[in-house]
Amino acid sequence: MKNPNHSAASVHTAADTGTDAGRRAFLRRSSQLAMTGTALPFALNMAAMGEAAAFEASDYKALVCVFLGGGNDYANTVVTYDEPSHAKYTAARANIALAKSSLTSTLLRPAKPLADGRQYALNPAMSAMAAMFNSGKAAVQLNVGPLIVPLTREQFNSKDYPLPPKLMSHNDQSAVWQSLAAEGGGSGWGGRIGDLALAGNSNSNFTCISASGNAVFVSGKNAVQYQISTGGAVPFNAAKSNVYGSSAVKAAMNTLLNQQPTHLMESEYRRVTQRSISSEALVNASIGTSSVLHTTFPSNSPLADQLKMVARLIAARNSLGSPKRQVFFVSVGGYDLHDNLKAQHPIVLGQLSEALAAFYNATVELGLAQQVTSFTASDFGRTLVTNGDGSDHGWGSHHFVVGGAVKGNAFYGVSPPVSLGNTSAAEDQWHIGQGRLLPSTSVDQYAATLARWFGVADAELNGLLPNLHNFGAPAGRPDYPRNMGFMAT
Repeated sequence: MKNPNHSAASVHTAADTGTDAGRRAFLRRSSQLAMTGTALPFALNMAAMGEAAAFEASDYKALVCVFLGGGNDYANTVVTYDEPSHAKYTAARANIALAKSSLTSTLLRPAKPLADGRQYALNPAMSAMAAMFNSGKAAVQLNVGPLIVPLTREQFNSKDYPLPPKLMSHNDQSAVWQSLAAEGGGSGWGGRIGDLALAGNSNSNFTCISASGNAVFVSGKNAVQYQISTGGAVPFNAAKSNVYGSSAVKAAMNTLLNQQPTHLMESEYRRVTQRSISSEALVNASIGTSSVLHTTFPSNSPLADQLKMVARLIAARNSLGSPKRQVFFVSVGGYDLHDNLKAQHPIVLGQLSEALAAFYNATVELGLAQQVTSFTASDFGRTLVTNGDGSDHGWGSHHFVVGGAVKGNAFYGVSPPVSLGNTSAAEDQWHIGQGRLLPSTSVDQYAATLARWFGVADAELNGLLPNLHNFGAPAGRPDYPRNMGFMAT
């Protein structure tokens, strides 16, 4: 979805406000800037922030999206444990099923047992996550995925109801999860939540931050994501050092930064670049002096490194201008396991479990456990049926929400029976074949629950989440609530 404030017509008009000579001068200087290549990362493009609706915030809160790239296998993450269900799971998964005896130490013991005797355990590699769940610091959202409208299996099969674009496509479903639009969407729901927080943040540059490169999730319509590496601010090298051994780029860049241009677009480019450089210095100074953490994070873990940087930024928030609301994005790959799932999946899940536990412990150390909530997302779930040594692309999946404000030690949503979806039995309503889950909770509902905790008013949610009006009462389906209930009010 394009930003309505930046249409092709408005750009054309702005470019035509100068003389032909002015345009030629701007294009000439732009060609010089092109020599910088990736030296000006999108992350540091601190564009002008427009006016947006806002909510008042007197306290601090942060949302942290943890994206599992490749499509996490739900069935070997949150593993069905009760005897009848585990027997069906074992029959469907053949040589990649986890033995029940291996799951005892990670059995989830919710405060309120599930209906029909259903039980779950986590993958044996996720002992830290199981401990957080059982101690009330984490919850499981069952069978969540992109939906435009509530669907039954019969409605899905009829082809008469709208579906998310390009189901089971990695790129598109990653984009749908993050933006609720197909690949190429201009803003993510994290960024759109950030839009509402801009006015309440004294330094709005640090409202939406990605520690994992360019991510649509933290791109708003007015809020522009700030990218950071695990080592600190992304350096703006073009103005500091030679590029490809030549001083021409450095000289051209410094000329542009130090002069007073009259062209509107050139002036804006200069302002944005100068703000990027000043942000770099501020970030590095802040995390160097204001964010000492004693919490131990796992080593040799890219995800733990990203979450540690997020914790350091939160610790340094006062030095960064005391933002009241922040949205972060981290991600890690390794979940596209068509092969070797039983050997590789525990490795990435163990890293996820340990990294999230360390991050939660860091928020405790900072005295902010109640104010920071992390949650997982992924391209899609996978098939219950094995392809021999792994699983194939699916749809719905189970996800984790972690934090002091989470109403943990509980499952939310509908617990799908273990089924392949190949019969007309009522228990198959959440399955569309091969054990692919038809989501019983939409990403819009999941996002709305987090947004309400963050401070977004219910009346503003439909503007952030394009499909939410199809869910909940009174206009939508009351059996698909707008608030899933996993966050404390």
